Parts: sequence; structure tokens; C-alpha cells
Amino acid sequence: MNQEDHINSLQLPKSKTLLPIGTVVEVNFVKQAIMIYGRKQRNIDQDNKWDYVACPYPQGHISNDTNVFFNHDQITRVIFKGLETEGELELRNILTEEEDPKT
Repeated sequence: MNQEDHINSLQLPKSKTLLPIGTVVEVNFVKQAIMIYGRKQRNIDQDNKWDYVACPYPQGHISNDTNVFFNHDQITRVIFKGLETEGELELRNILTEEEDPKT
């Protein structure tokens, strides 16, 4: 990407930390944008752990059948970053520590 394209880009950096609730992203296995509404989720039916659960954007949560479970490394593009308050940052630290405890 040349400098002008980079300056005019609307894409946000993905970062390595968990993204906040309300973030709208694209993943390569879903054809439309999705909005994160939960983090560090478990799919009990499959006994899997996921970094995020999201719903279709702009439709929102329609039913449990439209939930999209995915991990951070599957995000291909960040379209909109959700609200980051002091509380959000503190919760993100707690969730990260639970996943990767320091010994």
C-alpha cells in the first residue's frame, strides 16, 4: 500500500489484544460483517472455547443459530472499534490474565 492509500484507508489496526464489545469485524468464513457481543466464550454443544461471539451486522442477534464463534487470529479486518472505557480496559486485563496466568 502506498503512502496516499495508507493515509486514505479506513481500516483500523487489528492489535494483539482482545477487542471491545461492539467492535465490527470481518472474518474469512462469513460473507458479511459481524459485531462482537461477547468474549472468552464457550460453546457447550461442542465443548470449545473461543475468543469471541458475534452476530451479523447490521441485523444484530437474531437467534442462537446466527451466533458466530471465532478466535482473534481469524479476524481479517477491523471496521469499527467498540467503546473503550476504564472499566472495559480493566475487564480486558482480567480476561487476558485468566487465559494466560502469570506464575
